[in-house]
Amino acid sequence: MQLGEIAELVSGELLVGKTENDKPVSFATTDCCGANVPDEALENEITMIDDARKASSLVDCQAIAVITAQEVELPRDDMAQIVVENVHEAFAAIVTVFRPPCLTKVPFVGTDPTANVARSAMVHPSAVISADVTVGERTCIMPGVVIMPGSTIGDDCVLHAGVTIYEHTQIADRVVIHASSVIGAHGFGYRQENGRHVPTSQLGFVAIESDVEIGASVTIDRGTYGSTRVGEGTKIDNQVMIAHNCQIGKHNLICSQVGIAGSSRTGDHVILAGQVGIKDHVTLGDETVVCAQSGVMEDLAGKNVYLGSPATTQRDQMQIMAVERRLPDMRRELKKLTRKVAALTEQINEGTSQLSKHEPCQNDDRSAA
Repeated sequence: MQLGEIAELVSGELLVGKTENDKPVSFATTDCCGANVPDEALENEITMIDDARKASSLVDCQAIAVITAQEVELPRDDMAQIVVENVHEAFAAIVTVFRPPCLTKVPFVGTDPTANVARSAMVHPSAVISADVTVGERTCIMPGVVIMPGSTIGDDCVLHAGVTIYEHTQIADRVVIHASSVIGAHGFGYRQENGRHVPTSQLGFVAIESDVEIGASVTIDRGTYGSTRVGEGTKIDNQVMIAHNCQIGKHNLICSQVGIAGSSRTGDHVILAGQVGIKDHVTLGDETVVCAQSGVMEDLAGKNVYLGSPATTQRDQMQIMAVERRLPDMRRELKKLTRKVAALTEQINEGTSQLSKHEPCQNDDRSAA
């Protein structure tokens, strides 16, 4: 699809570019083959930013074009710009062209004729393999598994009973997903319109890289436009929630009941202990360790241990905990001091009152004279 056609589709203005010699150049006939978020967009794909202040995210972006709400200064002369009134509506329309949503309908019973299932794969008769699904060599699909249209399952994977894989999910080789986990459900995203909660676009997908193991009853939501990604070798415990657009690094350990809010990122070799909660749009550096029941409210530098809510470094939190342990004694001491201060204040007030009674007034002195 050409950029001129895309601009027409979204009722946008395709701006004229300039060469090094400031000669105008048109991008109308430039071909575009996909749409993705800035950090995932490939060459000949289009991306978007919904705020001019986010233009810095385009510095390393490979996209051929960007959707914006106003003209911004781009990092490359060969990057086209389409200005629209509503960035999210326009980009959703473009993503839909390149990645049409699957219609909600009752799936084919058993394995759809259009599915490509390797001969060495083992699929239980009660599993549902939908249209255009690919299942790799030696992969084992257990009873009650549902794989929705357009998904890809790699080689040597195991999907245990009751696992649900939503449409367009990408699962690499040697991935194990335990019972009742849901991969690729819609993210929890809404906007307010006339006092009502209206769902935002849920046109992305989930990508699980190789050698990942996912525990029972884990939920991983699809991205808004691009991917929610789990990096190679990461191990996820039972009952973990990973929200839309999250990017989980390689070889992470994520323990039971961890909740990671939307668009958060973890580096490689990160450890999240049980019941850790992470705020949206937070980034954790490589080799970060977050202790149990901690609440992460801001970016954390790597190669450090954090605990508490809000989470701080182990050293700072230990000092806080040491003070907290002394609070009962400090409270008792404060009560004693308060009583002593009250008694002293009362004595001072009584002494002042007695002095004022015995002190002759100036009028009396004049009469005596």
